[in-house]
Amino acid sequence: MQHEKYHYQSLQEIRQKAQQCDAFLPLNEDVSPLFEPLRIGTHTAANRIALQPMEGTDGEADGTPGELTWRRYERFARGGAGLIWFEAVATVPEGRASEHQLQLTTENVDAYKRLVEHIKSVCLKENGYEPILVMQATNSGRYSKPTGVPDPLIAYHCPPLEDPMLDDSHLLSDDQLKRFTDAYERTARLAAQANFDGVDIKCCHRYLACELLSAFTRPGPYGGSYENRTRFLKDAFRAAQAGIGSGFLTSRLNAYDGFPYPYGFGVHEGSLEVDLTEPLRLIGELVEEFHIPLINITMGNPYKNPHVNRPYDNGNYVPPEHPIEGLGRVMKGLSDIQHAYPELPVLGSAFSYLRQYAPALASGMVSGGHCAMAGFGRMAFANPDFVRQLREQGSIQKVCRTCGGCAQLLRAGRPAGCIIHDREVYKL
Repeated sequence: MQHEKYHYQSLQEIRQKAQQCDAFLPLNEDVSPLFEPLRIGTHTAANRIALQPMEGTDGEADGTPGELTWRRYERFARGGAGLIWFEAVATVPEGRASEHQLQLTTENVDAYKRLVEHIKSVCLKENGYEPILVMQATNSGRYSKPTGVPDPLIAYHCPPLEDPMLDDSHLLSDDQLKRFTDAYERTARLAAQANFDGVDIKCCHRYLACELLSAFTRPGPYGGSYENRTRFLKDAFRAAQAGIGSGFLTSRLNAYDGFPYPYGFGVHEGSLEVDLTEPLRLIGELVEEFHIPLINITMGNPYKNPHVNRPYDNGNYVPPEHPIEGLGRVMKGLSDIQHAYPELPVLGSAFSYLRQYAPALASGMVSGGHCAMAGFGRMAFANPDFVRQLREQGSIQKVCRTCGGCAQLLRAGRPAGCIIHDREVYKL
């Protein structure tokens, strides 16, 4: 079906549209399942709602959290989510996505420790419990802009993402990739010193680790076969495992890229259909070797095909499908992964598109056993108090309108937030 803007006035209208689109959208008006505790390794989340890692692009030049960083996480803490997935923190300076992306170093680790303590104490005071805090460790790869100017670090030439094609000077050598994986040990060790509960080896949205999963055309030990394409991610896990101490490791993982073979992971070789064969194999291997206590699943690329991972009303192109179709694809993928690994909590994404009805989808997914936890990103920017409002009142007052404004700010390297509900701070 063709793309159309959000216009739904009831859950019944959404059910009807989902049926027309043949989309998997289990809805449950009873949101109480979202407020059941969830065991995650040795930790327990007070509820089944997580805040996804939304970059604020508001760190200091040395990677220290800035004033707006502190403001954002204090507001998130007051909101009461059971898990806060702390935004992307660069593992190496040349892998920063902007000159204001956070980076954890020996010089600023105490600042992160103070912020972590503040987040937990504020949530405890306001809600009676501490959130689980996961820090996302990243190398931005082809989306690196450490000085504010694009300086891509690419695993291989990818025509769907390069127009015009980049010259070979941007190709990373095997030695460079080895150095980048080693950097995860230092970042994980510093994250443990800062008292984060866990570290995410970021492998989504076509940043470096994710891009390597689809490096079918790259020669050598990091490309071609499944074993080679997953080498970087597993080596990064091994490095981080050496530094994490008593914390846990996990990953925000692309289960589907949405680009044709040989340029996409989780994609059927003869079409753009989802093929979870390799993603399921990889998740099983991460569980077996690294004992990950949960997995955070997402899809697509926010720079090229954002409709795949976050259906929207307004963007820089008209998507080739109805938003409900894309939303259904994500939910079906989550369900398939959760049922393949019923003992592994799966954290899902993309719920924010349904606005005030997003909790009904989240509850339907959780209560139906299709995922263990629901993650919200854009919604947290629009209304940091939505979890507490939902718990106390059963509904949400302010919602994300999927206008894409926060993403435009992020791409421009400016402090990112909601341009509608927080416009006194964030403006295009």
